[in-house]
Amino acid sequence: MVVLSSEDRMKRTACFIAIVSLIVLVATGCKPAASSAKNEVVVYCAQDHVYAEPILAEFTRQTGIRVRSVYDSEAVKTVGLANRLIAERSHPQCDVFWGNEELRTRQLAAMEVFRPTNGWAAMGYRSRRIVINTNLLDMSRVPRSLLELTNAEWRGRVVLAYPLFGSTATHFLALRQHWGPEKWEAWCRALVANRPLIVDGNSVSAKMVARGEAWIGLTDSDDILVEKRRAAPLSVLPLTAESLLLPNTVGVVRGAPHPDTAQKLFEFLQTRAALAPLVEAGALEGVDVPPEIAAAGTLQPDWSRILADIETATARMREIFLR
Repeated sequence: MVVLSSEDRMKRTACFIAIVSLIVLVATGCKPAASSAKNEVVVYCAQDHVYAEPILAEFTRQTGIRVRSVYDSEAVKTVGLANRLIAERSHPQCDVFWGNEELRTRQLAAMEVFRPTNGWAAMGYRSRRIVINTNLLDMSRVPRSLLELTNAEWRGRVVLAYPLFGSTATHFLALRQHWGPEKWEAWCRALVANRPLIVDGNSVSAKMVARGEAWIGLTDSDDILVEKRRAAPLSVLPLTAESLLLPNTVGVVRGAPHPDTAQKLFEFLQTRAALAPLVEAGALEGVDVPPEIAAAGTLQPDWSRILADIETATARMREIFLR
């Protein structure tokens, strides 16, 4: 989840379009198809605009299918679009949902928002990470567990996004299952008591650590990479049993207004040609999870159990992190 200035966005998008076009042309050799007034597809997209739009533009260039895209805000990433899809179930307006984490996609699938057969798929991965400012904190002193973030020495020095939305919410819900509700709630309350900086979005968390406004951040790998490419003094802590891998997802809406073009976009977004530019840009860490990452023993949520208890857990988070 990246926040860029208008100038940065234009420069970055121009460069990204060039990368997308080159990679896709080499990998597919496809030619554009003829377009028509009805030759369109509507996508609700939780992937960042700066990354997604060039890929969708390349899809249009190849197929002639016009893409009408709707994006969410940084503060309520994924949740806003998921709620919109739920509200539109009886009169679908969207054809394809492009998610940037797994939980909300599974929630939509459980609510039968997607078509019953081959309704959604996961592709690529990024991760939830702890990041530190190396000008302020030596690696010998870093917390080795999220549980340590409640220690007095980190009082007022930790930053994270508001945990009711996006990948932060997904991570917190996975931790609740991992630790158990009582231990998780005690940790959440101790974390709040330690006065963390709670901000609107993971990119803000990464920026604050980069600027030295916080010593430690809990954020996403793509947001960290943006700051590291700007030469920020950041170091990422290794993956642990408390870390979470985050795939992108794509789903076709049940009763989609444009089912044929939806299927084409559904297939396109799963190709290596479409995913490679996301890896090149840092929006994803990879297309396939390598053995060394798989061996790290990251969180393996039982999503059905999380979904069964999501309302209770979300209510507890809303109460604890009231602002």
